[in-house]
Amino acid sequence: MLRGGGQGLKALGLIRSALAGDVAALSFTSSGRPAAAALLGSSEVQSGWGRLYAALPAGVTEEDKAALTDVRNIGISAHIDSGKTTLTERILFYTGRIHAIHEVRGKDGVGAKMDSMDLEREKGITIQSAATFCRWKDTHINIIDTPGHVDFTIEVERALRVLDGAILVLCSVGGVQSQSITVDRQMRRYDVPRVAFINKLDRAGADPWKVIRQMREKLRLNAAAVQLPIGSEDSLRGLVDLVERRAFHFEGSSGEKVVEVPLSAELKEEVEAKRAELVEHVAEVDEALGEHFVLEEPIDGGMLADAIRRSVLGLKFVPVFMGSAFKNRGVQLLLDGVSDYLPSPLDVNNFALDLDKGEERVLLPCSKTGPLVALAFKLEEGRFGQLTYMRIYSGVVRKGDNIVNQTSGKRIKVPRLVRMHADELEDITEAAAGDIVAMFGVECASGDTFCDGATTLAMTSISVPEPVMSLAVAPKARDQSANFSKALNRFTKEDPTFKVAMDPESGQTIVSGMGELHLEIYIERMKREYKVDCEVGKPRVNFREAVTRRAEFDYLHKKQSGGQGQYGRVTGYLEPLPADHPTKFEFENGILGNAIPPNFIPACEKGFREAVNAGALIGHPVEGVRVVLTDGAAHAVDSSELAFKLACMFAFKQGYEKAAPTILEPIMNVEASITAPSEFQGNIIGDVNRRKGIIMSSEQEGDDVVINAHVPLNEMFGYSTGLRSMTQGKGEFTMEYQAHMPVTADTQAELTSHYRAARAAGKS
Repeated sequence: MLRGGGQGLKALGLIRSALAGDVAALSFTSSGRPAAAALLGSSEVQSGWGRLYAALPAGVTEEDKAALTDVRNIGISAHIDSGKTTLTERILFYTGRIHAIHEVRGKDGVGAKMDSMDLEREKGITIQSAATFCRWKDTHINIIDTPGHVDFTIEVERALRVLDGAILVLCSVGGVQSQSITVDRQMRRYDVPRVAFINKLDRAGADPWKVIRQMREKLRLNAAAVQLPIGSEDSLRGLVDLVERRAFHFEGSSGEKVVEVPLSAELKEEVEAKRAELVEHVAEVDEALGEHFVLEEPIDGGMLADAIRRSVLGLKFVPVFMGSAFKNRGVQLLLDGVSDYLPSPLDVNNFALDLDKGEERVLLPCSKTGPLVALAFKLEEGRFGQLTYMRIYSGVVRKGDNIVNQTSGKRIKVPRLVRMHADELEDITEAAAGDIVAMFGVECASGDTFCDGATTLAMTSISVPEPVMSLAVAPKARDQSANFSKALNRFTKEDPTFKVAMDPESGQTIVSGMGELHLEIYIERMKREYKVDCEVGKPRVNFREAVTRRAEFDYLHKKQSGGQGQYGRVTGYLEPLPADHPTKFEFENGILGNAIPPNFIPACEKGFREAVNAGALIGHPVEGVRVVLTDGAAHAVDSSELAFKLACMFAFKQGYEKAAPTILEPIMNVEASITAPSEFQGNIIGDVNRRKGIIMSSEQEGDDVVINAHVPLNEMFGYSTGLRSMTQGKGEFTMEYQAHMPVTADTQAELTSHYRAARAAGKS
């Protein structure tokens, strides 16, 4: 029954060793979290079931403990339209940061505080993540509200990279949807402990228990409710805290009064059943609680709360809170849960890379007394210049300090330091380890590390997905060219998933991004913020090329035109890399001896790397290929780096033609996202099949049907209009990038002929 019991016994041994004064027993787990700390979760030794830490982590002082124990750095993430921004708005209201509630799509024209961009307020969506801070009781909370739309997934990615904990918001009707799965994957990538909040319990069809089942099945999370709703849908009145067996109603015009009420007799049986389920799920992953559970001893609220905290910090359990942010139910209890269960900066281990020691991993104590290490995770053009958001992992940064950008090696001065509250700024003189703040007027890129110059530490960077769609753009008026260039420079600095390139044949400017909405937003921002009207070409899918079999090459590049000539011969083969290979291109020097002088080998690699930038089929990059040099020849006088670079470029083309090249197209995972009344199911499935999609599953949920499909991106243009017309406006969908897969033979023939015709027309 006790899954992972061996880990629990090991952890219990750590606890006992620590209590006996054996500080060395506080070893670190493979995930980078301290074994005892991850399970124990605080910095003080108390009797009974108080929060336990045998000792402060190395390098952390009592002053750090006092400053950081009650700090929470959290993000709010979810599928689009689950109510993240509405939840953040209520949090700011109940913590006193704002004095009036404005709705995301409010008729007052004000919009939510965290949606400060005009486009966000007009469309009712979050486009850029926004940071703020507030105080709830004794806890200082730094919050980042992130977008839900998959096109802006980089905003979620970089927020989770620097946060200590997160709130995963789920819709009580929609449940676990496609972007919920993506967000969960991102949280796992950065080992982020989370609590879940099932929102919109006031809606018709709300079923929190269905959502919890989906969390267990689809997300594979050990999740259980810590609350029970009193009433449902329109009659939602309050919540029962299952940990303490206490019932609460929310009164006042904005639900600001949390009133404890007697637990009604008809709810007691259900409360005990759901509490028993909660205890069982926590006992499975917490050894200490498991012992009491097996012995059938009574488990009080404090004992259970401490076990939940240990399990959350150990990434073994997700407590599920409930409510309705829009109807002002449950937000205050969620804030209590953030304070009780999510980690402080002291509870999370962060590692830096020591650049002087071959990027060896170094544990960074979250202490003011340590060396300065801060990560720039987001850039934004503000009214007073570039605004650089950064998380401070160690040390202190003060206004006027000289700091070093580890990426560029430049020493820079901190001209202005601020705390962010959406688009408002609060000037501060210093910030310390554990803080999330912003600097003005500092030139850097997203992912740069700042140090004080005394160390050579750098933080690992942020995972950036490849763009999947491109557009040709150009300013309509010639006098707008300067502003057009400024806008593109700014957007590429702010957003690593927004790429700009020049088409060498047509001379057009090509912008690439994560989807239609992503690029549409930037085109609109150019018009509003830079007064640039753009001519936009037809959306273009970012295809790739690949080889499917091994092929040999043997190429001699020989040129004589008076004076020193060019001579270089290269022999070898190219072959496909395994599908799960971490790199897209690999070069290997397999020459025995010096048939090609060693000083020319880097030029050979450079030639092959340039060759894979444009395949021979349709001119798109080649990926998943390994090139191996096995032999060659050089001339004592005529060989040069240029000769071998050109030889390798032509050799690659020679081998590529024999390697059965194919075209890869991006396949979109239209996962759990096409929701429409069931009478339209046949039309939707037929349309997906016409678009060369593969139906993965089809589920009936009440009167709706949810269809999961994998569809080529090239076939998805205009799908939203088609879906609405097929379903009388009742259907909706979302999609995310899944993988690049080979196109069909007829599609490849069509794409290749189009490419050749375009090249021929360009040359004529």
